[in-house]
Amino acid sequence: MKFKITKKIIMGIVTGLIIVVIAIQFVTVERTNPPVTGEINVTPELKSVLQKSCYDCHSNETVWPWYSKVAPVSWLVSKDVVEGREELNFSEWDKYTEKKRAKKMKEIIEEIDKGDMPMTIYTFMHNNAVLTEKEKELIKNWANEFKAQDDSILNNNLD
Repeated sequence: MKFKITKKIIMGIVTGLIIVVIAIQFVTVERTNPPVTGEINVTPELKSVLQKSCYDCHSNETVWPWYSKVAPVSWLVSKDVVEGREELNFSEWDKYTEKKRAKKMKEIIEEIDKGDMPMTIYTFMHNNAVLTEKEKELIKNWANEFKAQDDSILNNNLD
């Protein structure tokens, strides 16, 4: 028996897909910006770089774009922000111990050196967030200065 794809079958599949796309819009995700409890103390130039390339995922000052409200993309954006804030949150910098701050500085340098941050999926939609070589050096110099002040912390047991 041969299966024949008819216009009726195609219309049924398209209708089913439309219903699914509409239905998943009702599955909401967290899109919040908790209060900022402690700003990171950096130069205005560095702050500007961090805000354009890091803050959407690594602060409580996320700018939620239109596509963060459209499922299933909204699920990915929310997940990335939640995970980013858990890993590093510049809006809660004051809550970190000196040891944890030193560890975060080391990780920032590693992520930039590997080219892992900002994430490619983020820079695809936010091409202004791509770090220039000058901006990478600015961040790394800041992180290295911080590390130099706290080398003894880094050399002890890290969390």
